[in-house]
Amino acid sequence: MLSVMGEFGKDLCDQQLGMSRRRLLRVGSSGILGVTLGSMLQMKARAEDAGISGGPGWGRAKSVVLVYLQGGPSHLDLWDPKPEAPDNVKSIFQPIETKVPGVHFTEILPNLAKINDKLTMIRSIGYTPNGLFNHTAAIYQMMTGYTTDKVSASGQLEPPSPKDFPNFGSNIIRLKPTTEPMLPFVMLPRPLQESNVVGKGGTAGFLGKAFDPYTLYPEGDDMDMNKMDRIKIDDLKLRPEVFSVRLDRRSRLRDSINAGMKDVDAAVRDYNLDSYYDQALKLIVSGRAREAFNLEAESGEQRARYGLNTFGQSLLLARRLIEAGTRVVEVVWPKVANSDNHSWDHHVNLPERMKKQSGPMLDVGLSAFINDLDERGMLDETLVLCLGEFGRSPNRGVSTSGNSNSSDGRDHWPYCYTGVIAGAGMKRGHIYGKSDKTASSPLETPVHPIELLATVYHAFGIDPETIVYNHLNQPRELVKAKSVSGLFA
Repeated sequence: MLSVMGEFGKDLCDQQLGMSRRRLLRVGSSGILGVTLGSMLQMKARAEDAGISGGPGWGRAKSVVLVYLQGGPSHLDLWDPKPEAPDNVKSIFQPIETKVPGVHFTEILPNLAKINDKLTMIRSIGYTPNGLFNHTAAIYQMMTGYTTDKVSASGQLEPPSPKDFPNFGSNIIRLKPTTEPMLPFVMLPRPLQESNVVGKGGTAGFLGKAFDPYTLYPEGDDMDMNKMDRIKIDDLKLRPEVFSVRLDRRSRLRDSINAGMKDVDAAVRDYNLDSYYDQALKLIVSGRAREAFNLEAESGEQRARYGLNTFGQSLLLARRLIEAGTRVVEVVWPKVANSDNHSWDHHVNLPERMKKQSGPMLDVGLSAFINDLDERGMLDETLVLCLGEFGRSPNRGVSTSGNSNSSDGRDHWPYCYTGVIAGAGMKRGHIYGKSDKTASSPLETPVHPIELLATVYHAFGIDPETIVYNHLNQPRELVKAKSVSGLFA
């Protein structure tokens, strides 16, 4: 058996190594077929030159935006209405026709109903919970592709740790680094959170802080709809007394000094200090990131189109960031998971809160975002994914997670819910999967949340089975799942 080894403690998915577990196994058996390692690599190079890819949609995405509906929205009351279901199951909202014949949303989403010919609706997302009935554990799974060992009865977890699995965005920017002097990964406008557990699943974990997202969390309460007008990016600004020329001069001076410090360079080579310094310098000098964050450069009409609230303006900023070269943007719903008023955690008073608060913000903001990307030609290479960590219980007023619910509220429901995916080679106007008559479980083609992560990796031309090494130098796949090929056109 031929073994291809990387440097101890390094990931076999490093660009200079480029081997997944599956490819290693293939190498091991290649000698039996009379194919040497050299000839195999030569054939691989020829295949890449010929444009041979890993299947439909492989490598189509240049960027991704996750619109994360933290809190878990009710699929029955948004995109999978069941008007023929029993009274205590079906939504109190009326079903409406959409742009796709035979497909209905509820009256909560009139704008999205007009553009769902640009989307794929996945109505069969679900999983059997293993300590994942509450938000934080489910969020961690959604963001990393892994479950955590430390889940209490309430679902709460320990705070973020350097031993955590990386957020999928961190994996992407490591394997597909940006080519522009731009922030590669941005998370806004608030952290992932349930109660006092903040940021779990939102870091680079054992990959190291170099791959953490740039977090843009403007000051202000979650109910402050104008906080995006107070964006502060001081760490991306030049001090008044420092000019680009002076910074470049200092950079050249540093290079001259380093040239005479070979022993020092050798000692710190593994830390890539030059690379990190150069990235930071280019970010500051180019001004590209500062301009991307300047929402005032957009017309008043365009800003109103997205909705003059935190969610809408976050999506507008996401478009500007992607346009400037950011690889990954995660827009987290601007309300903590387990809370009231504008959150998706509708244990009580669902009809009022969804119709007047969370529903309209989602409908206006997401429809404007999809339309804007499409009009600019950006949707072809930008993958958009919109979903929560779970859905809500088909039966109103029952407890599924130990929470109390009013007669018009719905509890957590991980077994079946709906997500939206669009762009970067995804089918348009398509319904993938089907839920049963009460939207309680998938009836056709179930999709696990980690399969969606595998699909995202595939869209970037990254093998989901690529091996990374954790903090204990143990090999782990990016995600233990296959991509959902049926989502791609």
